[in-house]
Amino acid sequence: MKKIILLLSAFLIGFVVLAQRIPQPKKAEPVVEIEEAKQEQIEEPSSNTTIDFESKVYDYGVIEHNGNGAGEFVFTNNGTEPLIIKNAKGSCGCTVPTWPREPIMPGETSKIGVKYATNRVGKFTKTITLTTNASKKPAILTIKGEVLPPPKDAAAPEKNTEGAPLEGN
Repeated sequence: MKKIILLLSAFLIGFVVLAQRIPQPKKAEPVVEIEEAKQEQIEEPSSNTTIDFESKVYDYGVIEHNGNGAGEFVFTNNGTEPLIIKNAKGSCGCTVPTWPREPIMPGETSKIGVKYATNRVGKFTKTITLTTNASKKPAILTIKGEVLPPPKDAAAPEKNTEGAPLEGN
């Protein structure tokens, strides 16, 4: 008798724990107005706008650990219409680009800054992807270099790694 009561209690608790609410369908909202507003905001790439870089690769060379990771790419708008950089995105969190938010007029030269986190040791190659009104295809910029390991501190004693860890009790 105790087994039957225990078994029924277990099933009852199981049903209560696993009970789920039935989701209520949401009311449909008009999508047409939102899509029309988005279409008006999208700027189509212009065939009269070009972005020309002095170099699409920035080589840091060899830099010290936690050294200055700042660099820049110089570019010119050689088109006949204003150049708008919509977005610049680094390939990882260690690469942070900065770019001009205002339109670059025809013939003007400007810069895209990049900051690399030099707390990572070793060789690196990272990219920055630019979305502009100059082309449907994004422009890809590359940074590369090598970060040296941190110097050994002369004041810190060297660890003795010989022997067993619990030896000498």
